[in-house]
Amino acid sequence: MDFCGLIAWSFSLIIAVAVICFLLYCGYIYYIHCKYDHIPGPPRDSFLFGHTLSILNCLENNGLVHDLFLHWAQTYGPVVRINTLHNVKILLSSPESVKEILMSSKYKKDAEYNRACHLFGERFMGNGLVTDQDNEHWEKQRRLMEPAFSENYLMGLMGAFNEKAEELVNMLTEKADGTCQVEMHDILSRVTLDSLAKAAFGLELKTLQDEHSPFPQAISLAMMGLTETMNPLAKYIPWKQKLIRKIQRSVRLLRDTARECIENRQKARIQREETPEDVLTQMLRTADLENDQELESLVDNFVTLIIGGQETTANLLTFAVMELSQKPAILKKTQVEVDEVIGSKTDIEFEDLTKLQYFSQVLNETLRLYPPAPGTSRMVDEEIVLHDVKIPAHAVVMFNSYVMGRMEQFFEDPLVFKPDRFHPDAAEPYLSYFPFSLGPRACIGKLFAQIKMTVILAKLLRKFDFQLVEGQNCKLTGTGTLQPLNGVTCRIKLRTRQRRSLTRRTM
Repeated sequence: MDFCGLIAWSFSLIIAVAVICFLLYCGYIYYIHCKYDHIPGPPRDSFLFGHTLSILNCLENNGLVHDLFLHWAQTYGPVVRINTLHNVKILLSSPESVKEILMSSKYKKDAEYNRACHLFGERFMGNGLVTDQDNEHWEKQRRLMEPAFSENYLMGLMGAFNEKAEELVNMLTEKADGTCQVEMHDILSRVTLDSLAKAAFGLELKTLQDEHSPFPQAISLAMMGLTETMNPLAKYIPWKQKLIRKIQRSVRLLRDTARECIENRQKARIQREETPEDVLTQMLRTADLENDQELESLVDNFVTLIIGGQETTANLLTFAVMELSQKPAILKKTQVEVDEVIGSKTDIEFEDLTKLQYFSQVLNETLRLYPPAPGTSRMVDEEIVLHDVKIPAHAVVMFNSYVMGRMEQFFEDPLVFKPDRFHPDAAEPYLSYFPFSLGPRACIGKLFAQIKMTVILAKLLRKFDFQLVEGQNCKLTGTGTLQPLNGVTCRIKLRTRQRRSLTRRTM
């Protein structure tokens, strides 16, 4: 066989192998269709791609994939099949399914959480509380960390929360002339990061004062990395390499900072130096740092708490400001309550938190409409039946608090911002409201986040009035966390009582 013939034969062989692989893949997809097609769902865009094109089209047009899921749930019912290539996920949107699966301890998180363990070869969240799929190991971690998030423990962190919130108030006071425009998402991202780092780990990041601090961008790039890893071919795309290197550097910065903080605190404890009673101290009480694996596990949870506790609370506070700035009556009522409870005190006390009843309703309603982390998923190990639909063994099921929070059958006038739906005398939503998830794997930092958000927002509302700058579309985005597409820009001015107080002090 001459050289040209060899080339032709090799090319034919490659084509034949490719065709065989393609046919085998098509056969596998056909098998998947046979396994799941009895489950209701929208018509597939194509045999191969399933609903992938619908999802991509939604994203390319700055749409929100959660709105697409909401439409499908309203159209096809509480059990909806979603095909993406050979993968199938089942969207469940009923209190019965929440009770059956999410409230149970026997269902593990699915392999989707592996994406957050490593980002482009760099260990990211590792086996932290959010990503750990080994329920036994997760339970051990959870037991060790729970005391640090108890009410008694968190009472001691009020000073740190107040300090960072007051720094924000002082900064905004300089801009509060009623004409200066402030992009709230950026500034709230910085104060929530500073507050979290100080209260949980004793870290002074000072990102609020330093616009060039690398930490906010590192977190944003890491979250962008989670989105990029949705495409398994991203690491091979030439024009993505610069972004990937930035993501890798950001992950290294976060983990190196965590490791240094942990080692410095442990050294201080060994030398009997005074250390703050914060989350890190509690984590170190049961840790064996001579074990490298134990150290990496601590770093995993450090990064998990920074990522999970910063962006979600910043997004939620931004949405709260966005809604209140458009609803003067609700804003006024909230401010009146804040004035009555807190008065002229510099610091908000722990006992004040339970007295802010209407304020709490505002936060809960914001969480209903804009849950920062809307989705969670589980692996079903054995066949179950929900709403007369058989869910095959080894299926992945999804729950979405954004979807259920906007469905008419669970909330009257679901798109209307009505804090009174969370009034103590109102009927409590039955397993249809879970912004912090539910069941044994619900968010460990729920109370921590609520305290931090309350202190920051209450101090802002006591001092300022907010007006949304005209012309903003208030669109949402989020393949990971839910956030404003283009930020939220407001004009800020001192409230009348604050202007009088400031005038008296300067006379």
